Amino acid sequence: MSHDVLFLGNYTKDTIATPEATRTVHGGAFYYGANVACRLGLRTAAVTRLSREDFAVVEELTALGVSVRAQVTPRSTVLRLEYPDADPDHRRILVQSTAGSFLPRQVEGLEARLACIGASFRGEVGLEVLRLLAAQGADIALDVQGFVRVVREGRLEHDDWPGRQEVLALVRFLKADAVEAAQLTGTDDLEAAARALHELGPREIVLTHRDGVLVFDGREFHAAAFHPRRLVGRSGRGDTCIAAYACRRLEEQPARAAVWAAAVTSLKMESDGPFRGDRTAVEDLIREKFT
Repeated sequence: MSHDVLFLGNYTKDTIATPEATRTVHGGAFYYGANVACRLGLRTAAVTRLSREDFAVVEELTALGVSVRAQVTPRSTVLRLEYPDADPDHRRILVQSTAGSFLPRQVEGLEARLACIGASFRGEVGLEVLRLLAAQGADIALDVQGFVRVVREGRLEHDDWPGRQEVLALVRFLKADAVEAAQLTGTDDLEAAARALHELGPREIVLTHRDGVLVFDGREFHAAAFHPRRLVGRSGRGDTCIAAYACRRLEEQPARAAVWAAAVTSLKMESDGPFRGDRTAVEDLIREKFT
């Protein structure tokens, strides 16, 4: 069966600590992204790795109509995300366990127009997996966090990205947050950083920051602000944003896809967990805040 979009990444069990509260939720870019795609009406597949004890998330996605290919592992990836203030770019992430790395056979035979790669840190998704997805006909959307973040003494830290040219040559949509963009390009200027990342090979750059999203399509910039009525769901913001942008690019031009990404992400940030709205909720918010 062919799908519109495929999400690849380890499930993560996230303990989120903010000044207001500490709670544990389902996480992982594949989970946030699959919720976006299926709730916007796309034929959606997800490939993940997790412990049997966390299969409730597989059952949840399956009930929504997502085709899930799950590899059972001895342990799930377990993270603790600490947010000291209201800025979602300010956080510390601790790694308590990992579900390990994907193998090409886990995506073999899966056809999709778009493949969104959402690893938590380096080593989850290798070059051969990306090459196979591309060979099977998918455009690649990739979050740099899964390639510039490494585990050191139980903590996620940013590092250099060896071999990035080979990876980026396969990427259509590249997503980074403001911190990652500055690390990769040496500049805090978002537009300059987007241009520099575009020169590395990806066709479109999606940068998230505390106030919204900036897209560079190789010719023009497209900016859209976030408009959450309240900020509760900090974790998964970037995963939701790139999923919404890449999915809408199947139908829309970059400027409109950027607006959709900002609107979907705004709704997601109003509560913990993934986006749980629908197209009508997004369209209502766009009419209210973006026109």
